[in-house]
Amino acid sequence: MTQGERIILGPACLAEGAAWLGRADPRLLPALDGDLPLRLRPDGFGALLDAIIGQQVSVASARAIMARLDEAGLTDRAALAAADEERLRRCGLSRQKIRYTLALARSDLDFARLRQMSSDQVIVTLTAQPGIGPWTAEIYAMFALGRADVFAPGDLALQEAARHLLDLPARPNERALRQISAAWSPWRAVAARALWAYYRRVTSREGIG
Repeated sequence: MTQGERIILGPACLAEGAAWLGRADPRLLPALDGDLPLRLRPDGFGALLDAIIGQQVSVASARAIMARLDEAGLTDRAALAAADEERLRRCGLSRQKIRYTLALARSDLDFARLRQMSSDQVIVTLTAQPGIGPWTAEIYAMFALGRADVFAPGDLALQEAARHLLDLPARPNERALRQISAAWSPWRAVAARALWAYYRRVTSREGIG
């Protein structure tokens, strides 16, 4: 079970979280102004594959690779598991991501069971898979499972947004941002959405949120 964890279901949840965050930490108010991106998507194999493809590449590059995989019929778990490396290379995957995506497709990961786990258990389970680090697991928990109290402190866009918004002397590292974000619990995933949106505004660059 999710043990009473909040689940983001729609805009009303974001509004509730934003109102709470604005009271808890008024420094966030400039980022909370306006509509926040919901970005929920169905959970399962496709969502995690998408998160792996999105590692360390731009949003545009990740979308292009996923489109080529889809055109090749390789977004289906069974089809991907049976694919040879050359087909995946032609879709734009690096050698490392070929290894990760094949490991995911051929794993015994039970996506239905993940829904019943706590967010901490989800992250532990996912990071046991090859090529899935904390960032990928946290993104899956936030956007595929809708967990309201998950943050991704290792995300460079979140770090840079926090530096600007909180007027920090330097960009916080993962450990520092994790400590900062503790004050935003139980709505850390809403804070993350606000920071990603703020990052786009102040840098004119595209972040995940």
